[in-house]
Amino acid sequence: MKILLTWRRTLLGLAAAGIISQCSAFSLGGAEEAVIIPPPTLDEITQARSETAIFAGGCFWGVQGVFQHVKGVKSAVSGYAGGAADTAQYERVSGGDTGHAESVEVTFDPNQVSYGSLLQIYFSVAHNPTELNRQGPDSGTQYRSAIFTKSAEQQRVAQAYITQLDAARSFDKPIATQLETFNGFYPAEEEHQDFLTEHPTYPYIVINDLPKVAQLKQLYPDRYQDQPVLVKADR
Repeated sequence: MKILLTWRRTLLGLAAAGIISQCSAFSLGGAEEAVIIPPPTLDEITQARSETAIFAGGCFWGVQGVFQHVKGVKSAVSGYAGGAADTAQYERVSGGDTGHAESVEVTFDPNQVSYGSLLQIYFSVAHNPTELNRQGPDSGTQYRSAIFTKSAEQQRVAQAYITQLDAARSFDKPIATQLETFNGFYPAEEEHQDFLTEHPTYPYIVINDLPKVAQLKQLYPDRYQDQPVLVKADR
């Protein structure tokens, strides 16, 4: 772990070269294959025009990149959830002992895309939900699969969907995703926002994350939008 963090800190100093690493840059792994799964039989019913959901599924670059291309999503912000406010920084979270998971806060219009539809994309495209405390080339509790539910209704829908998918054996292993109590979301540093869009030729992105966006377009063409909703668009 010390060697890994040393390399990451060294690579963080390469900003002048346009490369800022946070997600195991020298351990590239390979893209996870998307899994075709049925939609949830139970979905959220709401009259709200805007709602937020918090998803953790490995390096937040790819998870953010996927949800930024989903119709009905108003914003997708990379950040940290699960730990305390005073440890919600890259250097601290990378140690794996803060309780935080790299997460994405998705703000969406339930009239255009339901919470259940976001869950379907999360489980099938955005990450591999059967991995425990790791995702692709990245390992540690900060890369765990977790949903930080923000209401009793979100908890009910997410739990029912996990039960449904496990019962149908939609994956070759049981789902490892944990439903955790939401206790705050803390946006990540600016250099980690819109990373997939800003660094499309970065090796980690090319190998691990661009295939996820392509799979979103292929499996859910009606949900896909070509123009991503960017955090820095209005700055």
